[in-house]
This record gives sequence, structure tokens and C-alpha cells, in this order.
Amino acid sequence: MSTFIKSLEDSLYKGFIDQDRIIKGKYPPKLLVNNSNKNEYVLNSIHEELEQCESFIFSVAFITESGLATLKSYLWDLRQKGIGGRILTSTFLSFNHPKVFRELMKIENVEVRLTDIKGFHSKGYIFKQKTHFSLIVGSSNLTSNALKVNYEWNVKLTSHENGEFIHHFQQQFEDVWGKASPLTENWINRYEELYTPLVNSKIIDRIGEASSQYAGNAIEDALKIIPNKMQQAALEQIQALRGEGKQKGLIISATGTGKTYLSAFDVRRFTPKRMLFIVHREQILNKAKEDFRRILGGLEEDFGILSGTTRQKNARYLFATIQSISKEEHLSSFAKDHFEYILIDEVHKAGAGSYQKVMEYFTPQFMMGMTATPERTDHFNIFELFDYNIAYEIRLQEALEEDMLCPFHYFGVTDFEYDGKLIDDASKLSELVTEERVKHIIDKINYYGASGEKVRGLMFCSRKDEAKELSLLLNEKGFNTVVLTGEDSQEEREGRVNQLEAGTIDYILTVDIFNEGIDIPSINQVVMLRQTKSSIIFIQQLGRGLRKHDTKEFVTIIDFIGNYKSNFLIPIALSGDKSVNEDTTRRYTKNTSFIKGVSTVNFEEVARKRIFDAINDMGSQTKRLLKDAYLELKNKIGRVPKLVDYRTYNSIDPNVIINEYATYPKFLKIVDKISTSFSEYELKVISMLSIEVMNGKRLHEIILLKEILLNGEITVQDYLNVLKENNCYVDENTLKSVERIFNLSFFTKTDQAKYGEEEIIVLENGSYKFGEKTNNSIINNKEFELHLRDICDTAFEISKRYISNEPLKLYEKYSKKDVCRLLNWENDEKGTMYGYKTKHGTCPIFITYHKDESVEASIAYEDALINQETLLWFSRNSRVIESKELQPIIHAEERGIEIHIFIKKDDDEGTDSYYLGKASPIIDTVTQTTINTDNGEKPIVNMNMIMETPVEYNMYKYLTAE
Repeated sequence: MSTFIKSLEDSLYKGFIDQDRIIKGKYPPKLLVNNSNKNEYVLNSIHEELEQCESFIFSVAFITESGLATLKSYLWDLRQKGIGGRILTSTFLSFNHPKVFRELMKIENVEVRLTDIKGFHSKGYIFKQKTHFSLIVGSSNLTSNALKVNYEWNVKLTSHENGEFIHHFQQQFEDVWGKASPLTENWINRYEELYTPLVNSKIIDRIGEASSQYAGNAIEDALKIIPNKMQQAALEQIQALRGEGKQKGLIISATGTGKTYLSAFDVRRFTPKRMLFIVHREQILNKAKEDFRRILGGLEEDFGILSGTTRQKNARYLFATIQSISKEEHLSSFAKDHFEYILIDEVHKAGAGSYQKVMEYFTPQFMMGMTATPERTDHFNIFELFDYNIAYEIRLQEALEEDMLCPFHYFGVTDFEYDGKLIDDASKLSELVTEERVKHIIDKINYYGASGEKVRGLMFCSRKDEAKELSLLLNEKGFNTVVLTGEDSQEEREGRVNQLEAGTIDYILTVDIFNEGIDIPSINQVVMLRQTKSSIIFIQQLGRGLRKHDTKEFVTIIDFIGNYKSNFLIPIALSGDKSVNEDTTRRYTKNTSFIKGVSTVNFEEVARKRIFDAINDMGSQTKRLLKDAYLELKNKIGRVPKLVDYRTYNSIDPNVIINEYATYPKFLKIVDKISTSFSEYELKVISMLSIEVMNGKRLHEIILLKEILLNGEITVQDYLNVLKENNCYVDENTLKSVERIFNLSFFTKTDQAKYGEEEIIVLENGSYKFGEKTNNSIINNKEFELHLRDICDTAFEISKRYISNEPLKLYEKYSKKDVCRLLNWENDEKGTMYGYKTKHGTCPIFITYHKDESVEASIAYEDALINQETLLWFSRNSRVIESKELQPIIHAEERGIEIHIFIKKDDDEGTDSYYLGKASPIIDTVTQTTINTDNGEKPIVNMNMIMETPVEYNMYKYLTAE
């Protein structure tokens, strides 16, 4: 019986007969639902099946542009492999828009047919895999809401190719397919002529759209406009800030989330006699003024503008450009307390002298600053300007989850290769604007498309000369594009923006001038033709398309990913993760389901590889990234951050600091010239606790350290009770292991010397307490005690990513030293473990999946994951089946030995490996063979091992990909 058949039988038994049966199969029937709390979506399973399939068929009644967009990059990758599929759909209820059929026509490796069966309402997805068929059937049509948001029930089943069940589905499909009409351009034209769309029942809850009905001046009409959910929460927090006597506040709110309306609502609540609203560009003034009129009501003359062309300084509500209000002639014409309430838009620019001049002059009762990006690359402290009072903060991920922004589909696509060389930051203009690259760009922007009837796009280029030349070439190809740079006047910019909104041009090509401060709600495509040098700028540019508009359902983001060392910033920017932890960044690149709502993040396969390459090289920039993050957090909280602050404020992973600098005091001294009063011994203790305990991989040490810091000592029994209260596994071996960590006996002689050689925690008379030398330091140096508490608090926060009732967690990374500790070995034996070692009833096996070409032949074993549940493993060379070190592994089950598998993709990932769980050898696969080494042919043993838990798909794909 084949491995697949056995696995399938076990899986079906568990799924349909006994849910408690312990199996090693990976094919149990599954109910697929959308669960945003767990980042689990129906779409994830469809992606997984598409990536592995040899062909596919979909039978779906309804398809939307957005739903199709979620699959486009996967279908593109299948096309590159020569794999195609078929989609059967219909015109039932006139749900499918003609444009979605035009989008389907772009996908060359998918054949589409239309059935005229009355009431066609099927929803099924069938994938042919190498060994089996997968079927997803239930309630989800091919729409982004059905695949990511709606409450849906779908069942995923696995069948052998001879299974009767799958044959029924295939036969049903083929019967309808044979009678269906092929999708052609002529068919679409006829359908378009007869098409009558369904009534759009979508409820618009965005205040900017809903408010147009209140165009009158009457205050009672204005009061009918109510804040949305985010604005209500923000208003309460702003009011609470003022209730504490604060006179300044900072609103940090993602682009498109309604900052202007929020500020207007707060002004309505505050009811100032006079208000000043400051912006940095004149084109924003009129819109801001009209938005305020809708919210506040009142007479026309209450609202005035102060700019280069208009001077209505007597208005109750004055809207001014910073260029005008900062001029001495205007500034001095107002009393310092003339305005009770001052608002500053895009306040991250307030480091400029003009802003400083205005802010120092006026003395309002309350001043509000608003920005989407308070962080600045020059590290000017915007937070300090507002007394570190963050009134409210909502970032991109939260705004998407609250449906405050237009959904987006991000596509990381591969940039063009010129003479076999991928575009990089050293590329010449002649390489950036070749005929072939222009064709490549056009192919991508057409394939991924844009929501709505007509594209309205922004293209961000790397250089002005590139933008100008590219615009000329695109226009020659039938596009209507223009270029805007910092050299163009404000009037020219406004005129071009109006043309884009009106649909008379297709694209504006620019370099950086539209990163912020420009409002073009109808933009439905953003094209990035430059490397990502800053996650702040990345989000600013992506944000240009995130405002909701009636003409679009989503915005398409097309990011051309070249050979740039800064590519790792892309998953950092999209996820909002600032940890600077390479493994976390890999995680967000492997699995992009972190994006909430109907939005998606998609990478073409080659583009994803470019990002992984950049992550592997991320270490060369770590010191700079750490310093930037430190200064950013210091600015935000107004003091030197503690280690735990980095966790509290979602900043860098403190362990990255420790990995780079060994201790936080050393880091502070280097990046900020801050000296501490620690003795040499105290620094060694700090180093030990930072390196060995703060990683949070075992809660036991953290709890013991915390209890002794709080109470001076703790009895063994009380310690055991606290462990149980924290759901920690408790046994004698683990207890002894914890003791060996703190008395340093676990460590090598080299590490013992590095950590001070004295016992940090001792066991005396049934109680744990600090060793004498450590205790004296705590008594005599308060700063030392506070730092230990900080390490302890930080470790507790980090430990939340692990599990307390098991020593190892699937898919987390561990070093050989970690594994020795967590498996309760008496000593750190990393130096003699090599690829595997059996001890104390355990056998950890460490595998480097892709070995470097320089690795000598004698250890270049061909270990491989045959599939998600089977590992082909090789012993060291010069071993035979009868070897003493192999017998316990071969007969692990009968001897009660637990085999633990750890794999890293390659040596670029460092020393730590992903834990893939326990495994069991398949005895009848144990084979003795030979391997060629530098010293001739040597015997070697290989065998298949079955994983106790099949390897999670994203991890399997990452490890096995070349």
C-alpha cells in the first residue's frame, strides 16, 4: 500500500469515524471558514492548492474583479510552469460585470466557458495534484468577500484519482462544460450590450461620502452628520486628554481614515471663538474649508482662507498655508491668543523653521497635530512638540480591519532583466527605459489591471530622467501619461491632477512629490518602479490609492521588485512589523494572510525569492536599523526606552539588540553615548540573563527570576505552585535543568567565564535565592536591580509567542544550545552534536536543507522533505545499519526515544533552525548505501521518517524552494 493511500485512509477514518484517533495523515476533511482573528481564510487553501497543482477546474456562479485579483499572481506563476486550468461560470442574475470577463481573457493559461443553465449556482474548486485530487466545495463564490470576509462554510476533501466521489464531480463539470459557450471578445461585446447591473445595495458609511446630502448652511443639518466608529473613539480620547489639563495632542491616523473630519468633529465639540487650520499646500485649503463647513454649519463668512492669493483674516475659522501664516506681516497682525484652537495638518513637517515660528508665537487653549507618519528620517522629534501626548493612533492594518480604507491588492512582481541582469540601484537610464522593459511594464499593468471602467494611475519612478523618458515611450504605445516633478508649479500639478480625475490622462509619472499631501480619491492603480528605501515612504506611496471612491472597489498596487538589498523593507512596511527580526520578516513574506479585510498581498514566485535574498542580507544593515528604531522610540516616549518599551510600543525585537550587542547597556553606550554604573561582574550577569533568559523560550527561568526579584526568595514548593498556575509543565528533570541554568553548570567553560562564574540563583534549605555576589550587587546598585526587572518583564512579553506546557513549539527557531536546555540535557553539547545526537531518551536532528556548494562532499547529504509528511534523512558517513549511534534512531519507537526534527533553509539564516516536530523512522525504508567523499567512497545510511505533524504548507514551500 502506498504512503499516500495509507495516509488518506487514516485521515478519512479520523474525519468520518473517530475524531479522537491519533493519525499521521495530512488529508483529513476540513471545514474552511474565514476567521480574521487567526488569519485563516478560505482563500489560503485555494492559494495552497494552486501552488502545488498540475491543473485545476473551477465551477463558480459569481466572479468579481477583486476576487479574481486575489488569484492573479498565482495563475501567473502557474503559467510560467506551463500549467493551466478551466473556469466554468455564468451570467446568472447578471451578477458578473462585463469587465470581469475582460479580466479573465487576460489570463492566457485559463480557459473560460459560460453556461446558460437556469439557476446555475455552483461553487466548487477541484485541483489535480501529483498523487491525488483536492476538492473545495461549499458556499464561496470567486469574490474577495466570500474568500476572505464573509461567514462561509466550505468543505475541503482529498480523493484518490480512482475515487467515486471525485469522478462524480468531474463528470458533472464535463457535462456542463461540453455544452457551455467559450468566452470570446465577441461574446463579451454582446453581453455588454444587454447587461443590466444589479442594484448596488452597498451601504456607504464613510462620512465624506454620506455628508454630501447636507450641503446647506444650517447648523441643525450639520449636527446630523455623526462620527464613524474610529472618530468616536478618537474624540473620547481627545476629550480625556483635555480633561487631564493637556493643551496639546497628536493624532496619528493612516491616510484616508478621515483626519480632517475627525478634527472638525472635535472643533464642533470644543466650540472655539476662533480657530486656525494650517496646511502645507494651498490646494488642500478649499477642500478642508468645505469639509469643516459640512460639520460645523454656520455662515459663509465664518470660513476664510489665508494664502498667497486670498487674505480673509477676519474669519472665525481661518484656513491658512504655512507659507502665508508664517510671514511676519501676517503673524504679527494676530494677537498671540487670537485663536483658541489651532490645528496643524501633516504635522510631521513641523520641524521646519516656518512651523516652529508659528507654534512658538501663538498660545491657543488647545493645539492639535495630525499626521499619518510622525516618524521622520532626520529624527526630528514631532512627539516632543506635542508634549508626548498621543491623543489617538490608528495605523494601516487597523484601518483596513475597520473598513475605513479602500481595499487594496498588492502585487510584488519581478522587474525586468537586462542582458541577464536584474534591474538594481546601479542601473543606467538606458537600462531602465529599454524597449523590452517598457513592454514588461505594460504587460504587468495590463495583466493586474485596475478596478473600474478606466485606469487612473500614479507611477513612482526612481529618477526624473527615467520618468520623462518612460512617459514618452508609454505615450508612443498608446497611453496618455504626463510627468510631474518638483520643478513643476503648483498650478501645473493641480491641472494634471484634475485631468487624471477627469479621466483625460491615464497616468501621472513622478519621483517623490506625491508621497503625501495629495488627495486623488479616484486613483485605482499605483505603480512602484523604484526600490523601497524607507517603509515610511512605501506606505505613503501606497496610501495614495487608499481613499474610497464610487468609481472603484479596490486599488491595485504593482511593485516592481529588482535586485535591491533593501527589499526586506517591503514585508516590514506591509505588515507594520518593526521588530527588525529576520525570522519574523521571513514569516510575513512566507505567509501574507496578515492583511485584514478583503485586501491581499501577493508576490510572484521570483519576486518573493528576491525578498528572501534581501532578508538574508539584512544583517549588514541591522545596526543602522536598530539605531533608527531606538531614536524613533526615544522621541515617541520622551525618555531613554527600557527593553520592555520596545514590546509595549511594537518596536524592534529586544532580542535583536542582544544578538548584536550582548547587553542593552553596551547598545546604549554605542548608539547614544549613555554610560551606566555597572561593575564588570554585573555586566556579566546582565549578559547571561539577556542572552539565555530574555529570549522567552522557556517560562520556568523567567518565573523564578521574577519571584526572587519580588520577594527575595521562594520555596521549591511555592515555585512549583506558581509554575502550575502559569500552565507550565512540571517535572523533576525540568526543575534540575532550571537550576543548572542559574548555577551556570549547564554552560561550557567559555560561557561560564563570560557569565561571571558565580551562581546567580542558588538553592539553600529548600528555597531559591540570589547567590551572594548577585545579591550584594542588587543591594548596592539600584540601577542593576531595575535592569534585571526590565529583562524579566521583557522576557515575559516575549514568552507569549511560545507555549508554556510544551518544551518546543512548532515552527519557532531554536539553536542547538536551546535544544540541549529545553530537552533537559545536563550540559550544552552543541559543540559535539554535529547533525544529531541521542541522549536522555531524545534525539534532535539538525538539517541544513540547501547546503552551500563549498561544503565538502563527506557531509553534503541529500536530506529532503519528500512531501509535507515524509522526510528522507541521511546519517553521517562511515556509518552502517549496525552502528551503535544509529540503532537507537532506527528503533526509536520501541526504545521510547523521541526524535525531534530541526531544519534551516541554508547557512545564510544563521545558526538557529525551525522546529518541525517529532518524527518516526519507517523501518522498512532503512537503507545502507555509499557516498563519495574526499577520502573515497564511504558507507552511509538513509531512511524515510514520518512527521508526527505534517509540515505546514508555507513552511514546506519555503524550505524546499530553490
